[in-house]
Amino acid sequence: MKKRFIYSTVLIIVGLGLVFWGVPLSLFAPQESPPTISTTQSDVNNKLNITMEKKILMAVAFKDFRDEEYFVSKEILEKAGFSIDTTSTKKGIAIGSQGGEAIAHIGIDEINLENYEAVIFCGGSGMANELDNQIFHKLAKDFYENNKTVAAICVAPALLAKAGILENKKATVWSSELDKSFIKTLEENGAIYEDSPVVVDNKIITANGPDAVEEFGKAIEELLSN
Repeated sequence: MKKRFIYSTVLIIVGLGLVFWGVPLSLFAPQESPPTISTTQSDVNNKLNITMEKKILMAVAFKDFRDEEYFVSKEILEKAGFSIDTTSTKKGIAIGSQGGEAIAHIGIDEINLENYEAVIFCGGSGMANELDNQIFHKLAKDFYENNKTVAAICVAPALLAKAGILENKKATVWSSELDKSFIKTLEENGAIYEDSPVVVDNKIITANGPDAVEEFGKAIEELLSN
């Protein structure tokens, strides 16, 4: 009890002394933490704009697209920070020639060009059946005429040729010893064929098949990152 009395007395004397000498006792009170900065609507809009600036549209045949041309290039671009939307001739689950599934969640008539930096047409036997598809032709031309990147792999460069956007452009396409028909399609529509895995001519990127898909994906990444 004696010690507690002495301790209380000392505190009172110290407190009176601080007041006497003009020292504010508030200096010894616990300090509040600084207010946190709230996220403004402008911040949210800026983040949304950044995301939109990095969106890519991938177009596949609804049946028998070439699996690795879709999945490998998609993975490369997603790892680089791009957001991918997939479209086809109709909405639903598109099936690859090897059984892979791609969800075509946006219809071609719903596409807003302002949301995308590029469109990629994947190949495969299914796309070989779509080379005269006027809806795909219009999609390619719309991106091209709006100064967007247009990319195609395997047989899909023949679609770009038939859409009329490869005239006087360097490009490559799938071929074999027994089938040069897709090269002929390019040349008949004014393209300058090059026997290379990947060819870049300004904002048009073409590749000759699944063996070139990694180089194809990286070429798209590099062009869109510059």
